[in-house]
Order: sequence, then structure tokens, then C-alpha cells
Amino acid sequence: MDAIERLASLFEHFPGIGPRQAERFVQFLLRSSPGVRRELAESVQALARDIRQCSECMRFYSGESKTCGICASASRDKSLLAVVASDADLAALEKSGTYRGGYFVLGGTLDLASEKTDRLRVKQLLTHINDLRSRYTDLKEVILAFPANPEGDATAAKVREEILDLRNPNIKVTTLGRGLSTGSELEYADPETIKSALEGRR
Repeated sequence: MDAIERLASLFEHFPGIGPRQAERFVQFLLRSSPGVRRELAESVQALARDIRQCSECMRFYSGESKTCGICASASRDKSLLAVVASDADLAALEKSGTYRGGYFVLGGTLDLASEKTDRLRVKQLLTHINDLRSRYTDLKEVILAFPANPEGDATAAKVREEILDLRNPNIKVTTLGRGLSTGSELEYADPETIKSALEGRR
């Protein structure tokens, strides 16, 4: 396999990218200047060198500290914790400008075929909630902010059950309102839709 084929095969691993799109990416790079290719290569290398995973919310970020800027910020509302499926969903909520609480990235949604939670950070979430309760006694609400699809609904039901098993009467567990249309992905929702979903949580 030559360099062109190898790079195209790597692009095919990207979500939603098929062989033709992968080939187009490679052709674009071949037509680009050496500077553009060098910048891309350096950016990919920087992911391994500069990106860390926050020890609290589990999102990826660039920085030197053990926790990301969101978790370290004293201005965030410590009474709210939004549980999201991915970093992209966290970014979507943050860009909406309507949510100022904390986050936890679960690492995906429930696979309906197996209903196993092994690859999800459910145990880490429960530990995180207990840690937050010990440090900030004003944690009052956990918002389950998952996609509006069957996988997201099943994940919300499972996580809600696990949180309620903590038997902490002071924590309310809510889900996003249906400002999100059924089947929609949170990361692609516009700010107004996310605002409506947050305001309509129940």
C-alpha cells in the first residue's frame, strides 16, 4: 500500500466518511501547499502532545492542569451537573450560552442490542456525583442531556436509575425537554433549540 492509499484508508476510519470522500481528502491535500500539509501534520501531533483528559468531567482539553478550565472555574453554578454523551455535545451546550453549570462526559450512549454499560463511565459518574456532594453541598440537579433518539432515551433511563440508587433525596434528576426533535443529535442543534430544551427539562 503506497502513501496515498494508506492515508485514504485512515480517513475512512472517520465517522461518516466513505472511500470516495476519503479519496477526496487525499486529493485536496495533494493539491494543497506544503505549508498546509505541514500545519495539518503538526496539529495531529499536537493532539498526542498537548491534549489531556480532565480528571473531573472527562472531556479532552488543552492545558497543563489536571482539570479543565470549566471544572476549575469558580464562576460555574455548582448546583447543576449536565451529563452528556460526548465532548461534541458538551461543546454544543457550552456554545448555546444558556448553561453555566458543570459537566460529565459519559463516553457514548447505550447499545440497544446488548444494553451493556461497560464502555460507559457510569461508575465514574456516580463517584463524581458523590465527590461533588462532599465538596459542594449545593449540588441540587443532574441534567441528563442525551440525544433525542432511542439510544439516548435508554441511556437516560439507565443513568437515572443508577443515580436514584445513590438514595440522595436532595438531588433531582431531569432530562432535556423536547425542544429537540425526536431523532436529533445534540451536537448539531442550534443554540435556540438547546436553550428551549434546557428550559423545558423535566
